[in-house]
Amino acid sequence: MDEELRSLMDRLRDEAAAGPPDPAADHPTAPDPAAYGPAAYDLLVATDDHEALARVLVEPGRPLWAREIAAFRLGCAGDRRAFEALVLLLNHRDPERCVSAAHALARLNDPRTPRAAAALATNTLRTAYAVHPVRLLTTLRAPEAVPALVATLQRLLAPGDPHWHVALACVEGLGHLGDPRARPVLTAALPHPRLGRAAEEALGRLPGE
Repeated sequence: MDEELRSLMDRLRDEAAAGPPDPAADHPTAPDPAAYGPAAYDLLVATDDHEALARVLVEPGRPLWAREIAAFRLGCAGDRRAFEALVLLLNHRDPERCVSAAHALARLNDPRTPRAAAALATNTLRTAYAVHPVRLLTTLRAPEAVPALVATLQRLLAPGDPHWHVALACVEGLGHLGDPRARPVLTAALPHPRLGRAAEEALGRLPGE
């Protein structure tokens, strides 16, 4: 079993066991009990029916953990119906959901993925959640990667910016990508107390001038 799938299953098993969030049986929008619980969880992790998994992504009343399992399994299988759900999860406030989404998107092989990851990485309103889009861009090595990482890092070098962990992911990513276009921004990062060592290492990986 894929290690990332095993991790996802372990993480979501408890969410599934918790059941629906206080459903009111007489409320017209109460969630369907069949969509929750251990039985639904077992079905989603065991089925090989892509149609059943795809339905979970659009059925009303499905909990987030169920949609995450379905999107992850479809994405890893290369089924592009998972794309929209995975992009939403890539920018989630829960880092573990972001990690799983990035893993599946890297295997989905959808040509829309680099553009979506670049949009998330450069979104100034979502900078706090940009680490995993940045890392995904590095993994994909798509044409969008270097411009997006350079632009994001330039913005985060402003004095007092709190998102140094995102800036560090950009520095490390640019080092792995090894594109000389990153030299100016990496050089600018050298004096930064949290980024200097990583920037020096990244510069060492760029081809000589």
